[in-house]
Amino acid sequence: MERDEIKSPVFLRAEGLGYQVDGQVLLSDINFEISAGERIAIFGPSGAGKSTLIRLLNRLDEPVSGTAYLDGQDYREIPSRVLRRRLGMVMQQPNLFPGSVAENIRFGPTTQGENLDDARLKALLSGVDLAGFADRDVAKLSGGEAQRVNLARTLANKPEVLLLDEPTSSLDQAARRDVEETILSVLDSGEVTCILVSHDRAQVLRLADRVLMLEGGKLIADGPVEEVLDAQSMD
Repeated sequence: MERDEIKSPVFLRAEGLGYQVDGQVLLSDINFEISAGERIAIFGPSGAGKSTLIRLLNRLDEPVSGTAYLDGQDYREIPSRVLRRRLGMVMQQPNLFPGSVAENIRFGPTTQGENLDDARLKALLSGVDLAGFADRDVAKLSGGEAQRVNLARTLANKPEVLLLDEPTSSLDQAARRDVEETILSVLDSGEVTCILVSHDRAQVLRLADRVLMLEGGKLIADGPVEEVLDAQSMD
């Protein structure tokens, strides 16, 4: 993936992030900086701490050491609901609630007292290749369609950072590629920063420009995607 070099100022910075459960260290002294508009993959073997790290970034879990800064502000000073709108997460399972596609997508803005009008809804659905699905019952969606609704629901909150936690891991190969193409379309059409958790090397090559390589809860490499993955394959 070749794109112009990004020279935006640092937007998200982690300083000494650490996390443990019942004395077991899952992450230790994680440090990195991300500029606005970057496409980052968090990559590594199972149990490396990838999903733990992304959960720390929007405080679904709280670090036991260190902190992160969002646009220069310590993220512990930002109300969690506000933080999670700014860092919108798409998880492995869509977890849509019963009802229509439109009701699911409108949910987030409604909780903030905002009205998602029909034009914006139509644009969101078109952006995830689901034009005409507004009135569709979510119970009748395929796995790939449900995950694209999940993506649109997250985008409805206008996040500055899109956190993708293994967003295609539960899908078959055809649906996986459809969702990947949708993600690429979203990233190409806006300025949203993307952080992708993936164990799939080929997916990382398709969707990311830079890799944070985790192993045993530690950050062992940080650099251009092909450089880091090539070095890892030679070990």
